[in-house]
Amino acid sequence: MILVEMTDGRCRSCGGQLQIVGADDVSLDVECLNEKCADGYTVETDSFADGGIHYWRLIMAELENGAEE
Repeated sequence: MILVEMTDGRCRSCGGQLQIVGADDVSLDVECLNEKCADGYTVETDSFADGGIHYWRLIMAELENGAEE
């Protein structure tokens, strides 16, 4: 799982820190780390002001490496 920097994006429900837990070619699945919130939702790959490059590449590499093990 990849943590989203607080300066790049926050939970839309509570403002807490997000982690990326899944992805595909067009979206990222995120979950809030705040235990009281724990909201989860899907966002576009460029939702974190990175042009869809940084976070998408990291999670896709992690998912691919996990599939190989």
